[in-house]
Amino acid sequence: MIERILKILSCPVVVFGGLAALCVAALAAAFGSEAFLGLEPCILCVYQRWPYAIVALLSLIGLAMRKNQVAARGLIGLNGLAFLLNSVIAFYHTGVEQKWWVSKVEGCKVPSFSDKPQSILENIMSAPTANCAEIPWQDPLLGLSMANYNAIMCFGLFILCGLSFYAMRRKAQSVLSPENY
Repeated sequence: MIERILKILSCPVVVFGGLAALCVAALAAAFGSEAFLGLEPCILCVYQRWPYAIVALLSLIGLAMRKNQVAARGLIGLNGLAFLLNSVIAFYHTGVEQKWWVSKVEGCKVPSFSDKPQSILENIMSAPTANCAEIPWQDPLLGLSMANYNAIMCFGLFILCGLSFYAMRRKAQSVLSPENY
């Protein structure tokens, strides 16, 4: 069973195609929740979208370069790092939502109003559309927010990319082994 999984994960077409499709679906879900459900993203929500776009792009490049094993492993490694970064951002967002810490991200802070009328107007105009500490949607069954799900999913995808890197490397080494000559 493990050998079958490693064989699947060593196939660049399957891995890069799956990652590209998953990232496009995740971005579509995020934009769809804005357009159809009226959910306003905060700045941390927007930051969590960038790694998905990067992985989608890198995966399309990986599909084009699938014959080059070194490039494929490098792109899988970069995808894994992007998912790890996204998991960290989502975990940080979870901490802000759960009030474990106060956000240090510029767009998440509540604007400080001063006595100057121009400053008040500038603060209102530059305020984010949603507060990072408020949970716009929560799973009614488990009570998890979208940031919680994103942290879990991206960490799992980081592990998947690591396993795929290992499987591709193992496949390349078996092709180069002296027994095959």
